[in-house]
Amino acid sequence: MKQFKDRVAVVTGAASGIGRGLAERFAAEGMKVVLADIEAGPLAETAAALEAKGATTLAVETDVSKADQVDALAKSTIDAFGAVHIVCNNAGVAVGGLSWERTLADWEWVMGVNLWGVIHGIRSFVPIMLEQGTEGHIVNTSSSAGISSSAGLPIYTATKHAVVALSEVLHYEFAMTGAKLRASVLCPLYVATNIVDSDRNRPEELQNEEAAPLSPLKRPEMQAAVDTFRQTLATGDTPAEIADAVFTAIKDEKFYIINDARAKDGPRKRLADILEDRNPAPGPAASSAASS
Repeated sequence: MKQFKDRVAVVTGAASGIGRGLAERFAAEGMKVVLADIEAGPLAETAAALEAKGATTLAVETDVSKADQVDALAKSTIDAFGAVHIVCNNAGVAVGGLSWERTLADWEWVMGVNLWGVIHGIRSFVPIMLEQGTEGHIVNTSSSAGISSSAGLPIYTATKHAVVALSEVLHYEFAMTGAKLRASVLCPLYVATNIVDSDRNRPEELQNEEAAPLSPLKRPEMQAAVDTFRQTLATGDTPAEIADAVFTAIKDEKFYIINDARAKDGPRKRLADILEDRNPAPGPAASSAASS
């Protein structure tokens, strides 16, 4: 895409973190911005802040894990603005622990937001964008955890790997069908967001019955890694810096968006292990950055 002024961008998870950074960046380019988030208060505050700077916005409270709500988001977008040109499937959550210790509710919650949220975004918006026949771009937020693996974030890592694969397939499909649409996948390393506190948005029906679910990251070395991870997040790139990288990738039709060269160490080692037919060596626990 080269034209942005008066075009329409949809961002999920737009009330905080990377999502808010994206919304602010698109608004700065003169785009109309549809803000989707499950947090009503911060969503309204974000919309008001953008409008105070002259942006045209539409705020739609949305649980991206629900297909009907994402369909409603798409309908609201078209009803308000008549078109959609950029869709950022960005909403994400995380929970730590060991894979066999996590509850079914943990799996359903994180898979619902991180993976099904992207699936719903593709299914709801791509047909509309194809019918428009105009240039457009889909950006799916994965993570450095989507291109490498480590102990401590099993559900998050599984969803983010799936988002990378799905995004690659989408890229191939657009090329195969001659669509005017393009796709990118965002795989950031450390970003200063509040995703470590994403449990604040966990729906009541997917809460764990126990106040302290099982024994999350009970091993001292894993707990130390998670504590370090929390501290490191705060020193990572800002959402605004990530948004700049995303905007540049959309202009340049760049698929992989990686903000830190260190994020390439994991996939480089993983590919070498595969090609050399050797077992993967254990990496540091919870070393990949959660995003969104």
